[in-house]
Amino acid sequence: MEQKSLLITKDTIIGDIVENYPETIEPLMEMGVHCVGCHVSPYESLEAGFKGHGMSDEEIDEALKKLNQAIKNNSNNKTQKEEFDFSKAKLNVTDKAARKIKELIKQEKKKGLRISVVPGGCSGFKYGMELSDDELEEDVVIEEKGIKIFLDKASMAKLDGSNVDFVDSLQGAGFKIENPNATKSCGCGNSFR
Repeated sequence: MEQKSLLITKDTIIGDIVENYPETIEPLMEMGVHCVGCHVSPYESLEAGFKGHGMSDEEIDEALKKLNQAIKNNSNNKTQKEEFDFSKAKLNVTDKAARKIKELIKQEKKKGLRISVVPGGCSGFKYGMELSDDELEEDVVIEEKGIKIFLDKASMAKLDGSNVDFVDSLQGAGFKIENPNATKSCGCGNSFR
């Protein structure tokens, strides 16, 4: 296999692949390689990760073809992603979540809550939340029930139509996102595909 024409090679670091090419997460998971959410191996080369999963050189070459094809297919679909109408994007916030967000914003003297979707977790993507004063130029800002939620455009596209709730149960308290765009999620509900 000629590696010069590939975006991902055997020497590419796993953490860099997940960060720069999130479209490869699903193919990696389908191959049984769950390094995408593993905190142990993000600094390993792809070859080391594959060998650690018992893959032969031939299987690694085949995997590289699939991963690079996923990147190529994603770049062919970028025009579809760029056509997403952010003015119609919707994020539903329950009354309970809005009260909790208001409480936290007031307590920490912040302007709003930033929600993001980042590569990681055992299913490929995970949710990130933090209080923030920063409304970035490329953000989509949802103002609902007296609160502001900041999302970068890539995260908003993945979260469109989602419900944000605050749950307080025996298992713990925290924000819960019900995402209709998720095709799979892990058992703990903290990550999704």
